[in-house]
Amino acid sequence: MIDEFAQGSSNPVVRSAEWAYKHTNLVKINEEGVAAAAQYIHKNMLATSYTPRTWRTHPLHLLPPEPFSPSDPRTRTCLDWIFLISSLNFSFWSELPERERYGVEWREGWGAAGRRVWTGYWSLVAAINRALEEDIPITDPSFYSDPARCPDALIEHVFRPTPQSREPIPLLRERVAIMRENGRILCEKFGGGFQAFILSFQAARRDRGTALQLVRAVTHAFPTFRDETVYAGRKLYFWKRAQILVAETWAAFYPASRSPPHPHPLFPGAGASIHELTMFADYRVPQIMHHLRILSYAPELVRALRERRGMATGGREEVAVRAGSVVGVERVREEIRRMRRREGGEGGEEEVSSVVIDFYLWDLAKRVESGEKVAGIETVEMVPAHRTRSIWY
Repeated sequence: MIDEFAQGSSNPVVRSAEWAYKHTNLVKINEEGVAAAAQYIHKNMLATSYTPRTWRTHPLHLLPPEPFSPSDPRTRTCLDWIFLISSLNFSFWSELPERERYGVEWREGWGAAGRRVWTGYWSLVAAINRALEEDIPITDPSFYSDPARCPDALIEHVFRPTPQSREPIPLLRERVAIMRENGRILCEKFGGGFQAFILSFQAARRDRGTALQLVRAVTHAFPTFRDETVYAGRKLYFWKRAQILVAETWAAFYPASRSPPHPHPLFPGAGASIHELTMFADYRVPQIMHHLRILSYAPELVRALRERRGMATGGREEVAVRAGSVVGVERVREEIRRMRRREGGEGGEEEVSSVVIDFYLWDLAKRVESGEKVAGIETVEMVPAHRTRSIWY
């Protein structure tokens, strides 16, 4: 096995994705589609004031206190919530109709009176929130790592589906194992919580630690965040959940005002280091990228998707889709930055990062899934997302 992408200070996800994109030869970047999509995304993010602070508008997100207070218990609670959600943020696709797939009934949002059934990724968030509301300390690593205090049966109860669901949460056994391992590592090595992990990380770097360095620290400390595979003798890095853990942390604590510039409370000396991260290579974002013509798929790949064939982790088709999505979002980001320079506009690396573009594309994909039409841009048929049952995404 050749491991040529881990060296150097740049993100190995970018370098390994660029190599895999060329060598799998199933997905192509459509430059015309990139230009049109960049214009569409740029215009709509400006029109809707879509910024890192948009993270706080999602009704199920557990918000940290403002202004930032490291001693406020809600800060630790929020960070442990983000860590657990990111640990378990994988494999929510279903072959069943919407009403019958795994779903969780909970409130329409924190403090809301109305209730609804949440599916997909939001079913995970709703289940965790419901448990907290039921006074189950499910986000506390010392609790969920301990089978005596938190037996498997209780975790199964936390993720119980609504009665109309005909399936449980996918990969429940794997989720339990991840909770045990990650919780144990936090308790034994890092002070029992994700906040202590970050404080230790920043202390070792004199508060100059960057987003990418934190991702590397996460993948080094927690094996279940090492989203890596071998293709054609090369080790490839995707790091979907590790990058989203850092990105969600960055967005949740993003300061309300950056003018005059206020340092990020958890990345005080790193500047706009979030631009070092890539999009989060999953199955929903590539689907919307193909719909927007950012990505073009080979006919045999389109056939496989339409027939809903399973794709093996690390196989040519799966690697091609994930690598193409990383490269594609990097191209869109470059195009948006060129547009902003031509327009004479302002906006740092953070505002045009691949992270924020990914957030936007994922939200758009969910709206399209709910029936919304993409208007004002040429699109192609929305083909099914690729099917890979995996803990990595």
